[in-house]
Amino acid sequence: MDRTRQSSDPPVVVVGAGAAGTMAAIFAAKAGRRVLLLESTPDGGRKILVSGGGRCNVLPSDLDPTRYVTDSSPNTLKKILLSWPLAEQRRFFEQEVGLPLAREAETGKLFPVSNQARDVRDRLYALARRQGVEFRFQAKVVDLTPPKASGQEQGTPWTVHLANQDSLAASAVVLATGGLSLPGTGSEGTGLHFARRLGHEIHPTYPALTPLTANPHPHRNLAGLSPIVTLRAPGPNRNAEAQGGFLFTHRGYSGPTALDLSHLAVRSRLAGGPRQPIYVQWNEMDAGAWEMGLREAQGTVLGYLRRQLPDRLAEALFVEAGIPADRRPPQLRREERLRLLELLTRYPLLWTGDEGYAKAEVTGGGVALSEVNPRTLESRRCPGLFLCGEMLDAFGPIGGYNFVWAWVTGRGVGAGTGRRGQRAERDMTSVVEV
Repeated sequence: MDRTRQSSDPPVVVVGAGAAGTMAAIFAAKAGRRVLLLESTPDGGRKILVSGGGRCNVLPSDLDPTRYVTDSSPNTLKKILLSWPLAEQRRFFEQEVGLPLAREAETGKLFPVSNQARDVRDRLYALARRQGVEFRFQAKVVDLTPPKASGQEQGTPWTVHLANQDSLAASAVVLATGGLSLPGTGSEGTGLHFARRLGHEIHPTYPALTPLTANPHPHRNLAGLSPIVTLRAPGPNRNAEAQGGFLFTHRGYSGPTALDLSHLAVRSRLAGGPRQPIYVQWNEMDAGAWEMGLREAQGTVLGYLRRQLPDRLAEALFVEAGIPADRRPPQLRREERLRLLELLTRYPLLWTGDEGYAKAEVTGGGVALSEVNPRTLESRRCPGLFLCGEMLDAFGPIGGYNFVWAWVTGRGVGAGTGRRGQRAERDMTSVVEV
């Protein structure tokens, strides 16, 4: 590509300086494009800063595409995810971004060695600047005007309209504005609005990875307790399951397991039909293991429960089972034993609502994956428009999965704008020759 001519061409304009947008800007610049990165907030990358309790879970140790949720084609989602292998992503962060990562033994999550989310954002921004990306903060995009159809092949630019600023010409536009979750970080659904107006199919959006609420709350006195549990949500085709941390809150339930299955509860609520049942197994022991343990236990039933579960939880379940305090395991009546086993291994979680987008970590739904080229993430409806990150119809569980989606789709978009630029250069050469 002629760099002299490129420098006078309209830039690739990336809208949104979060995880996906910054990655898109980096790889578009690496592909030789002039890049302008627009961000509506004064600083950008706010979801990076608040993620992982301020530590930022950059990547998981392993990646299972079947754990992602989408109403689009799972095969398309898998093709996009596997376009940038996890090991190569880690090498990119450690070698190119200059961000050493460390594996957390108990969870397998990869965090920056510094345990500072700010280092993730700042070093990505520094790499982008080294690649020549121009940043513009407090630049709110209010509209997009696509090129005239008759001029597309000659590289007629897009027009990016800004609030209280002059409009910009763009050789290509990347929408990386996020979804609707955590609106305080700057996610307002702007890109989804533009995509819908430009004719793209948008699957209904909903809060995902959000805490569940209970009103009245039967376990308010357990707030702060965090056992390791298994949650199961039966479905018409297959059961959903999540294992790991669970947190009783003053309003309901949170922790990785509750967040991972929350979308099922949210969608059942929004559909207006029967509420999604969710059942809790309070530790690693199934009904058979509990029954064997009770047969061999010494002392009272409550004493045995306390040895297996946190005290407050053991006492709450014991009271709910309605068993006399001095009852010993051999004295359990059949109906008492069965009731207790049910409460220990298939406890119905009494949720009534959820915290919505205000505390949701991601947005479910979004632009259908069929609307983009899975290799470049370029819109099939609007050539020169690219979409990435949370705007697209896919999200994963807690544990770095959603950052992977941002990194992979951002990289795909950035590389895709480079290929488009090469095509435009060839087209212009052929026009001149004619």
